[in-house]
Amino acid sequence: MTTRAGFVALIGEPNAGKSTLLNRMVGAKVSIVTHKVQTTRTRIRGVCMEGEAQIVFVDTPGIFRPRRRLDRSMVKAAWGGASDADIIVLLIEAQRGLTEGAQAIIDRLKDEMPKGQPVALAINKIDRVKAETLLVLAEEANAAYPFAKTFMISADKGYGVADLREWLAAELPEGPWFYPEDQIADLPMRMIAAEMTREKLTLRLHEELPYQLTVETEKWEDKPDGTTRIDQIVYVARDGHKGIVLGNRGETIKAIGQAARADISEFLGRTVHLFLQVKVRPNWLEEAERYSEMGLDFKDGDA
Repeated sequence: MTTRAGFVALIGEPNAGKSTLLNRMVGAKVSIVTHKVQTTRTRIRGVCMEGEAQIVFVDTPGIFRPRRRLDRSMVKAAWGGASDADIIVLLIEAQRGLTEGAQAIIDRLKDEMPKGQPVALAINKIDRVKAETLLVLAEEANAAYPFAKTFMISADKGYGVADLREWLAAELPEGPWFYPEDQIADLPMRMIAAEMTREKLTLRLHEELPYQLTVETEKWEDKPDGTTRIDQIVYVARDGHKGIVLGNRGETIKAIGQAARADISEFLGRTVHLFLQVKVRPNWLEEAERYSEMGLDFKDGDA
């Protein structure tokens, strides 16, 4: 039996559908998905088996023009994940086409990626545009960069995803698997649980506090009765933010906690008791420790 294994980096602009594609490939929710841009802060790896091949996905933060330390760390992490990978998949959103941001990514791919590193193009959300538009976009993109192969997909609906997965499996180098066959992610469970809570916060709070908060798992206790107690802290930057997160009589944080608990329980396959605290840390965006918790390098944010 010839086994294959390798790393595949998913890159693209924020909201191109990278996290949705990762979750679809892996068959579980390992990367948080929201309608907000810049949701994925860490390079979450999802592990997917396809025949005798093990595909390890690196879901990088969306690549955009950084304005502050956290942004710079995220973009540096994204390009780091791409350059370390065996194969890169660039996602472009069908509706938006070859935007200025997508063109900037292609230009950087030309300059920075090792010669011979395969880069595939995945045009996502194809169910939202006409076939003629897709063909024109595919031609335009392939004229801008010599993609190894082009795929038309809908990560949300699942169209074309199996074809992409099969191609990736065949392209990976021969070698032993990196992870046990039944493992689907290499992030610590504490971090996955924190990300799931952060997703619920982001969905619930919409425009009020997009990136001014982070979640850390403070305690994790597996009980003898088969349940798990998880204590998490939601860090916000200002007192006013704390009030927004708590909501009237604590209703907002209670609803967020219930939704997060349901997701974490389903993921773990056991009953979870989740306890959330909200704390104000005015400078958390400038604290190295918070970056470590997110799997980012604080120094990468230096201007």
